[in-house]
Amino acid sequence: MTAVKLEHIDFSYDTKPVLKNLNLTVGAKQITCLLGSSGSGKTSILRLIAGLETPQQGKIFIFDQLAAANASLFMPSYQRKIGYIFQDLALWPHMTVYQNLALGLKEQQHENYEKSIMELLDFFKLQAYANRYPGQLSGGQKQLVAIARAVVLKPKILLMDEPLANLDVKLKRQILSYIKQLKQNFDLTIIYVTHDHREAFALADHLIILNKGKIEATGKPEIIKNDQNEYVKYFIEY
Repeated sequence: MTAVKLEHIDFSYDTKPVLKNLNLTVGAKQITCLLGSSGSGKTSILRLIAGLETPQQGKIFIFDQLAAANASLFMPSYQRKIGYIFQDLALWPHMTVYQNLALGLKEQQHENYEKSIMELLDFFKLQAYANRYPGQLSGGQKQLVAIARAVVLKPKILLMDEPLANLDVKLKRQILSYIKQLKQNFDLTIIYVTHDHREAFALADHLIILNKGKIEATGKPEIIKNDQNEYVKYFIEY
């Protein structure tokens, strides 16, 4: 089953082209990593999928439903059942961990939201930090709170934009393990952006390597490792 499909996407910021005739498919219930250097179009793809941007040309499908086409929006962000974890995490500093998780549930009037929150706090081993504020947490704990806040709304797709960029290797390994478990425990499709090929190979079911808005290679990690494309070989060897 296909979770996301982008067909012949052209996208520019102002007059600067970012994506040109891009075709991309993301399978459901797997972890797909978008791997590339800065300026390759990774974050733009996430924003298009989330409905935060609209392509000038081309079509976007979310679980086979037309979401956007040729500069027109057919499915707004709130209807796409997508969670988004931004690079800066965007936690509310004046709210406790519990309140950060509860905010979206209250706005959507979810029943029994306390059970959903406690389930995530237990999963991430954050029960003891429920009444702390983001400023009282470590970097790794903040990352877990941001992930929990996105997952508590029960999205079908989780978008992650370089969430581990500022963490040390040990913390990265721990949180990558959590992300793998998330896919299984919460029936998620995860699209994960990174510039670190080691991170991508450790996490991905499927890899898409981007270079200046174009796809250089796509496939399972073991296939990408043996790809003979010169850019791919250079990028995964540095």
